[in-house]
Amino acid sequence: MTFTEPTLEQLTDLQIVEMAIGYKANPSYHERAKKFLEKVKTLGEYRPGAGDDKQLEAIWELSKRFAGKKTIIYLKPRDVWEELRDIRNSKKEHFVMFFMDTRNQEIHREVVSIGTLNYNLVHPREVFRPAVIANAAGIILAHNHPSGCLDPSDEDLALNKRMVQSGKLIGIEILDHVIVTKDAFVSFKQKNLM
Repeated sequence: MTFTEPTLEQLTDLQIVEMAIGYKANPSYHERAKKFLEKVKTLGEYRPGAGDDKQLEAIWELSKRFAGKKTIIYLKPRDVWEELRDIRNSKKEHFVMFFMDTRNQEIHREVVSIGTLNYNLVHPREVFRPAVIANAAGIILAHNHPSGCLDPSDEDLALNKRMVQSGKLIGIEILDHVIVTKDAFVSFKQKNLM
């Protein structure tokens, strides 16, 4: 009779945390794993605090990033900024769309275009064609400013106006337009530019 390793689906929560932090290499990690699970289960949502294990904080952060991607609800520009960590430091301008359902849950995220250091050419047809295919009820537009300046350019304002007008014709609302930089963000909606 041969012994087969259990699959991840067969492991308990505690066994998965132990595996992630290297329990086999150091059995004393068992207590660390138990404390982490107690916090997660009693608080509903774990929030790392002073003195917490950095390895467990990293596991929690990674799980938040990938958990329920399809059901993320974007209510605030900060949510968009957090989601766009992959383009915030880019040296080129990226124009990104979040296709949303009627409850503002993400259906799909798509990079529409990648421009230069300070310019990105985007046309409404590139935005609304995939939005119609995805059955989006609304769209959140976002792009980065590699310069670090949060002020919308004249081109940003003109593009936003065209997108809002096009969305009204098609019946897909532009919910917001967010400019992101490495350290901050600005929302067109919050600035009454919609």
